[in-house]
Amino acid sequence: MKEYYEILRELREDRDIKQSEIAALLKTTQQVYSRYENGINEMPIRHLRTLCQYYHVSADYVLGLED
Repeated sequence: MKEYYEILRELREDRDIKQSEIAALLKTTQQVYSRYENGINEMPIRHLRTLCQYYHVSADYVLGLED
Protein backbone atom coordinates (compact mmCIF):
# COMPACT_ATOMS: atom_id res chain seq x y z
CA MET A 1 0.00 0.00 0.00
CA LYS A 2 1.36 3.41 -0.97
CA GLU A 3 1.72 6.20 1.53
CA TYR A 4 -0.40 9.31 1.02
CA TYR A 5 2.64 11.41 0.18
CA GLU A 6 3.60 9.02 -2.63
CA ILE A 7 0.08 9.31 -4.05
CA LEU A 8 0.23 13.11 -3.86
CA ARG A 9 3.53 13.12 -5.74
CA GLU A 10 2.09 10.85 -8.44
CA LEU A 11 -0.99 13.04 -8.84
CA ARG A 12 1.20 16.11 -9.27
CA GLU A 13 3.77 14.52 -11.58
CA ASP A 14 1.11 12.89 -13.78
CA ARG A 15 -0.17 16.38 -14.51
CA ASP A 16 3.29 17.93 -14.99
CA ILE A 17 2.72 20.38 -12.16
CA LYS A 18 5.61 21.87 -10.20
CA GLN A 19 5.80 21.72 -6.42
CA SER A 20 5.91 25.50 -6.36
CA GLU A 21 2.51 25.66 -8.10
CA ILE A 22 0.93 23.37 -5.52
CA ALA A 23 2.63 25.30 -2.73
CA ALA A 24 1.08 28.52 -4.06
CA LEU A 25 -2.35 26.86 -4.13
CA LEU A 26 -1.87 25.85 -0.48
CA LYS A 27 -0.44 29.27 0.42
CA THR A 28 2.81 27.78 1.67
CA THR A 29 6.36 27.52 0.37
CA GLN A 30 7.80 24.99 -2.05
CA GLN A 31 10.14 23.80 0.70
CA VAL A 32 7.26 23.06 3.07
CA TYR A 33 5.31 21.27 0.35
CA SER A 34 8.40 19.24 -0.55
CA ARG A 35 8.59 18.07 3.07
CA TYR A 36 4.98 16.84 2.77
CA GLU A 37 5.73 14.91 -0.43
CA ASN A 38 8.82 13.35 1.10
CA GLY A 39 6.97 12.24 4.21
CA ILE A 40 9.07 14.42 6.50
CA ASN A 41 6.13 16.52 7.73
CA GLU A 42 2.52 15.43 7.92
CA MET A 43 0.14 17.47 5.81
CA PRO A 44 -2.63 19.37 7.61
CA ILE A 45 -6.18 18.25 6.89
CA ARG A 46 -7.00 21.64 5.33
CA HIS A 47 -4.29 21.03 2.70
CA LEU A 48 -5.52 17.49 2.07
CA ARG A 49 -9.02 18.83 1.49
CA THR A 50 -7.76 21.52 -0.91
CA LEU A 51 -5.73 18.99 -2.90
CA CYS A 52 -8.61 16.53 -3.12
CA GLN A 53 -10.76 19.28 -4.61
CA TYR A 54 -7.96 20.40 -6.93
CA TYR A 55 -7.23 16.89 -8.26
CA HIS A 56 -10.91 15.80 -8.17
CA VAL A 57 -10.18 12.74 -6.04
CA SER A 58 -11.48 11.56 -2.70
CA ALA A 59 -9.55 11.71 0.55
CA ASP A 60 -9.93 7.91 0.69
CA TYR A 61 -8.02 7.67 -2.59
CA VAL A 62 -5.20 9.91 -1.38
CA LEU A 63 -5.00 8.04 1.92
CA GLY A 64 -4.74 4.73 0.06
CA LEU A 65 -8.09 3.41 1.30
CA GLU A 66 -9.47 2.87 -2.22
CA ASP A 67 -8.03 2.36 -5.72
